Amino acid sequence: MSTVYSLERLRALHAVATHGSVAAAATALHVTPSGVSQQLAKLEREVGHQLLEPEGRGVRLTRAGYVLDGHAERVLSQLAEAQSDLDQLHGEIIGPLRISAFSTAARTLMPPALSTLRDKHPRLAVTLTEGEYDENLPAVLRGDLDLALIESWDNQPTPIPAGISRELLFSDMADVAISAKHRLAHRKVVAIEELDGTPWAGWTQHGACYEWLVQTLRSHHVTPTITCAVPDYDTQLALVAADLVAAVLPRLGRLPIPEGVRLMATRPPITRKIYAAWRSDSDRPAIRACVDAVSAAAQTVMA
Repeated sequence: MSTVYSLERLRALHAVATHGSVAAAATALHVTPSGVSQQLAKLEREVGHQLLEPEGRGVRLTRAGYVLDGHAERVLSQLAEAQSDLDQLHGEIIGPLRISAFSTAARTLMPPALSTLRDKHPRLAVTLTEGEYDENLPAVLRGDLDLALIESWDNQPTPIPAGISRELLFSDMADVAISAKHRLAHRKVVAIEELDGTPWAGWTQHGACYEWLVQTLRSHHVTPTITCAVPDYDTQLALVAADLVAAVLPRLGRLPIPEGVRLMATRPPITRKIYAAWRSDSDRPAIRACVDAVSAAAQTVMA
């Protein structure tokens, strides 16, 4: 006799496989851990195999669990693609739509883009969070996000996992911010290696932006002496104005420059590309509408 597996039970199994625990799977599915456990217990009875086994304080998939999860992943991906195809039939721009963007894009591009979406598509329920590509791309693959705005520096391109589609929105440049008291403050253009010996401000330690700065300085034979790790440009510029550090400042979303800070272009230029990224099997009209709104906002902001 054939068995028809419940989609919710397959979704629960795949969530545990993706997130690594019942509790994390429950959070991702917006249900209780006991609800996930009940679904998995029922699924084990249906398939006649143990799917999970204890590992320390958590659980891991058994061999049967891994086999079934592989099928579950394909089934859920096909369902997402089917929903995308159905949405395309009527071109309906309806929610929910979960977006995440890196900080300057969230502050500069998303307010006008979200205003456009609200006015043109009032049935689209958008939620926005802030995050870097190393958090956002895995979340898009898991299905926790529908769309992510990511940056990709030309000297250290962001790796794009299989199953992710992307669209180039625009290119951006960055300058170096130094104190007006710095020995090179009279210059308009500087080579990064000329700043060797200058301490730097970076973002949160060991985050994607922090690691990019470290690798960028090393590639120019500069010792990456990062004495301040702070997660916003306002604070970084205040530290620059106090003649404590230098900082790299992208032109997108540039803040008012405090008194005592000088900006210099670099030789060679520091450049990056800004992309919208989404799951390839979920290219629905709502995502296209959001990409178009962000692209239009970028053209205005970067003009």
